[in-house]
Amino acid sequence: MNRPLNRPLITLSIMLATIMQTLDSTIANVALPHMQGSLSASQDQIAWVLTAYIVAAAIATPLTGWLVDRFGQKHVFLASIAGFTAASVLCGVSNSLAEIVASRLLQGVFGAALVPLSQVVLMDINTKEKQGSAMAIWGVGVMVGPILGPTLGGWLTDSYNWRWVFFINVPIGLLAAYGVGRFIRAVPGPRRQRFDVFGFATLSMAIGALQLLLDRGQQNDWFSSTETWIEMVALIVAITYFVAHSMMTPADKSFVDFRLFKNQNYVGGVLFIFILGLVLYATRALVPTMLETLLDYPVATTGLVTAPAGLGTMLIMLVVGRLIGKVDVRLMLFAGFSINALSLWQMAHYSLDLSPSDIVWPGVLQGIGMGLVFVPLSAATFATLSPEMRAQGTALYSLVRNIGSSIGISLVQTMLVRNTVIAHAHLVERVTIANPAWNNPAIAKAYDLSSLAGAALLDSTVTQQAAMIGYIDDFWLMLVLTLAVLPLLVLIRPSERRSGAEPDAQAVMD
Repeated sequence: MNRPLNRPLITLSIMLATIMQTLDSTIANVALPHMQGSLSASQDQIAWVLTAYIVAAAIATPLTGWLVDRFGQKHVFLASIAGFTAASVLCGVSNSLAEIVASRLLQGVFGAALVPLSQVVLMDINTKEKQGSAMAIWGVGVMVGPILGPTLGGWLTDSYNWRWVFFINVPIGLLAAYGVGRFIRAVPGPRRQRFDVFGFATLSMAIGALQLLLDRGQQNDWFSSTETWIEMVALIVAITYFVAHSMMTPADKSFVDFRLFKNQNYVGGVLFIFILGLVLYATRALVPTMLETLLDYPVATTGLVTAPAGLGTMLIMLVVGRLIGKVDVRLMLFAGFSINALSLWQMAHYSLDLSPSDIVWPGVLQGIGMGLVFVPLSAATFATLSPEMRAQGTALYSLVRNIGSSIGISLVQTMLVRNTVIAHAHLVERVTIANPAWNNPAIAKAYDLSSLAGAALLDSTVTQQAAMIGYIDDFWLMLVLTLAVLPLLVLIRPSERRSGAEPDAQAVMD
């Protein structure tokens, strides 16, 4: 006889796996300069440590649904955790660039299924009335991991060395694997889906080309580079073949089950999670670089002033989870996007004279806004989706969120570089001998253009001001995009409240 469902320990186990995976999406960023010296790599080469992980995870994510159908939820979960943990060890012991890039590819492949599967399991073990709270817990791991990654990565790198950025996954992975193996019961996969080789190959090529284009576009000066054109052509050809193939293939034989897109709530949720990644994740990428490059914040201090945003997210998620089913989802989404707009408005008024509180409070507001959006959106997206379609549905949901964040980050970085150059040119035009500022003796002495030191100081000051204008322009852009999202709330329909019995949790029973 099966023992009662142990929800707390199942939840703890799968959330450890989720946090481990989401932390690794950002934890290695701050350690790159240390890796570069240790592995004798150039700046361009060491960037592949990040690119390899992102591309591999993006390509492997759509496989989740088919793997669960073929091998069962528990076996896929355990293999993913074990593979990710082993790949983390390989990353930590790498002694060359080729070794660590190959290990990061393995990390991305094995880690791709962890976030979608954790979402599926939480939905399966909770009744419909409790799924809002379950999505809040899941959202904490998904949202807070990337926020805390740079802080933890900076501390491990400074206190020990960059290898511990990867070794930290070992105890977490072992605990997660024990919990999944102990408390989730193995159920054979139904094997209803045939593997669509051509569909997977063309979709993988399209995703890989898109991720490479976005990740390396700014570095390659976009379409002035042959590499970017190759990636663009590969993307267009692959996605064209994939769409044409999928339209001519029966739903039960296609790699992507297009019946998902007949569900209005799912389509609306996928659209919103794309926008959420595009707007909000991009903003998260701007603030740390602004603090470290313009305001000379140490990595540890940057972590301290940005971490409260994660705290705001966690606290509001735990509250919002209890409101699902009691408050109109659209109202919470409206409140969340509005609060985000307010935080972006505050950021758009930044200057080079900022106190820590000027960074903390807009971050906390944005964290609250993200929590108000993420939890209701996840609950509404899957509220009307049948259980057998959840594995593939959550995989596509995670994939679209990651693509949105990649596009958003590339967009703001490109705009930052270009707007900084434009602002620098405009500011230089104002630096003339006729400018009344030269009448101030202190300014005339500090920026004495007859000396190399004075000219260099003036150029540095102008460059710094231009970069600040570039960041402000990005914040204004994100604000406009956030406000433009609000009318799209009509696409979301609140699910009807139903008195739910215990879900069929056979797949996760102890």
